[in-house]
Amino acid sequence: MTLEVLKPGPQTTIQSAPRTGQRHLGVPCSGPADPLSMALANRLVGNELLAPALEITLGGMSLRFRSNTAVALAGAHARATLAGELLPLHCTKQAKVGDELLVGRSELGARTYAAFAGGLLADEILGSSSTYLPAALGGHHGRALAKGDRLMLDRCERTVEMLATPDEFQPPMTASWALRACDSAETGLLRDRRQLFDTNFTVAGRCDRMGIMLEGAQLAVESDGRMASAPVFPGTVQCPEDGRVFMLSVDAQTTGGYARVAQIARADRHLLGQLRPGDHVRLLPRDRESAVADLRAKLDYWRDWLDDVEHVI
Repeated sequence: MTLEVLKPGPQTTIQSAPRTGQRHLGVPCSGPADPLSMALANRLVGNELLAPALEITLGGMSLRFRSNTAVALAGAHARATLAGELLPLHCTKQAKVGDELLVGRSELGARTYAAFAGGLLADEILGSSSTYLPAALGGHHGRALAKGDRLMLDRCERTVEMLATPDEFQPPMTASWALRACDSAETGLLRDRRQLFDTNFTVAGRCDRMGIMLEGAQLAVESDGRMASAPVFPGTVQCPEDGRVFMLSVDAQTTGGYARVAQIARADRHLLGQLRPGDHVRLLPRDRESAVADLRAKLDYWRDWLDDVEHVI
């Protein structure tokens, strides 16, 4: 059971559950940049929520089915077709041998997820088959897909129900994002903390799975440029001496030497995977107790559709 890649787009990779518990060894977690969207696609084809699926960055991907299977898309808004017919997001469709799936350019959001019944077979390294590009780990030979690649599907012995995600569980995509954030270890080094939360930032051209640079007010940080390296995580907001804010994403390194001025709240961390250059970002201040309450409320909401959502968000 295979898929043939006709056009890979700017960057299409296989992602699955993250590599957890190894950051002390210098191994980032990796995994889907927007795990919620990937879980929604997998839910529609009857897979485990973080079963291996395709992460399609900015669209422009096409493939041909060499076997019959069910497929579903979620995430960034992009015009998609299956066998020449429109394929909406958030619904299950049956693909036949010879059918072509085309995912066009992303219109809102950065990453569309394609899930297939049974899930993709991929290289599992250090407990995960997610692709980590800097070290060539996992996925399909540790790299982004290329024209002519053939991907294997795991065998699916069950009948796949044709589903649609209820409207209330279809996350909206936008070009303006509000992200809840808490103070971090070096927030006190900011000369004016209010600037961090009073600025309408714009996502710069430097925006990928490692991190996202924001343009706007340049913050003043009282650092001599010789800070000791310290642990960082996806969602850590750093401020180098030049005052430009940088949010770390899913493939972030495990340590860094810049001031950690904020941490994106866990409830909103999955949204980092949908930011793209030119989008607008506003950080909303939260104390720790409020962030925990927000997370609990969000998990309670999503559990009605995604049973194991606490392993996703």
